[in-house]
Amino acid sequence: EGGANTARWGSDGKLYFLSGRSGTSQVWRADADGTNPTQVTSVALDVNAYRLSPDASKVAVSLAVFPDCADIACTVDRAKAVADDPATGQVYDRMFVRHWDTWNDGTQNHLFVINTDGSGAPVQVTRGFDGDTPSKPFGDESEFTFTPDNQSIVFSAREAGQSEPWSTNFDLYQVAISAPGELTNLTDANDAWDTGPVFSPDGRTLAYRAMARPGFEADKYAIFLRDVASGETRQVAADWDRSADTLQWSRDGRTLYTTAGDVGQTRLFSIDTRRGTVVPITGEGHVSAFQQTPSGFVFAQDTLRRPSELFVKTFRGREMPRQITNANPQLDDKAFGEAEQFSFPGWNGETVHGYVIKPANYVEGQKYPVAFLIHGGPQGSFGNSWSYRWNPSSYAGAGYAVVMIDFHGSTGYGQAFTDSISQHWGDRPFEDLQK
Repeated sequence: EGGANTARWGSDGKLYFLSGRSGTSQVWRADADGTNPTQVTSVALDVNAYRLSPDASKVAVSLAVFPDCADIACTVDRAKAVADDPATGQVYDRMFVRHWDTWNDGTQNHLFVINTDGSGAPVQVTRGFDGDTPSKPFGDESEFTFTPDNQSIVFSAREAGQSEPWSTNFDLYQVAISAPGELTNLTDANDAWDTGPVFSPDGRTLAYRAMARPGFEADKYAIFLRDVASGETRQVAADWDRSADTLQWSRDGRTLYTTAGDVGQTRLFSIDTRRGTVVPITGEGHVSAFQQTPSGFVFAQDTLRRPSELFVKTFRGREMPRQITNANPQLDDKAFGEAEQFSFPGWNGETVHGYVIKPANYVEGQKYPVAFLIHGGPQGSFGNSWSYRWNPSSYAGAGYAVVMIDFHGSTGYGQAFTDSISQHWGDRPFEDLQK
């Protein structure tokens, strides 16, 4: 009842999660076996995202509030007044008017810190900041974290102002819980995107991801390390021509783990923080999430033929990942089309990759209609992954042969390939698709 999502282990051995069983989305806590659920937060607004402090004594939550309100009650009262007002007209004096599929209602995602023992009042640490944390529309809890001493928050955000729609100037800010609203910009020197702060196990280094070109959303996320004491910053694996996703530190602080698109796959990689050596850990498929275990990893992986399942793999073993779940046994006896990756010389003779998925129950020599699927973005990819929105298996199951091309401008083939679509939307990709 009320469901449960976004489960996280606390350092106290408890299982934390979001649930709507109280009527709104709140943080809950249960024993390790899932029993004895207890509500941790009881704010009058839905909790959109949360992060636990290292000692599990505090939780940082993101709430959609009217930024000029002094407290949560003000936002609740104003939202009710708007809902009760028979007038439906809206006045906008700046962009955005709409975020993806949601109209801008005047609220912003702000961070509040709450004691997990229920003591004290929520502290709005981002008070006075004109922006969203997490960012809209697709941001999540990877954009903010506690400092190792549990006393401050580091978060990624962009000042809205009048330039929000075309700005990618997200910075990392640090704010002490004892001094809400007093922000320190840690990455002011970079006018492009900075995000994903993660502290090393010893607390001496802050890892994060950053783009280099302001205003360009499809730039590569490079990995940077910031010395907490001195503020000195250096890039890791600068020659790695892939865009890093969410980062995790190894327990010894010598390695970073991340996922990245890579020639039609999304693999898990290890990165040596001293030498910058990058090693792929997984092979074919799309790794959507991962977590370290004492002996290796547990990760969620899907493919064109199967939705996500959990797999385990050791740190150094060369063995194939071992599947440990079967969440969709009803698919075991279903016919899926066979998927095959291929490549060909595209625009300018450069290699372009794609996938062909044969119709389910394919018969050699028989002719079939073709479904030619073209991904959007345009900087995106139709790779070896399962989709609940654009699923080629739905076409293959209906008797179509499916063709998907990662044309010039697609991601996962190096930044130069992604950049090649800029100012060339109508010619280079079109030539790839024609071939």
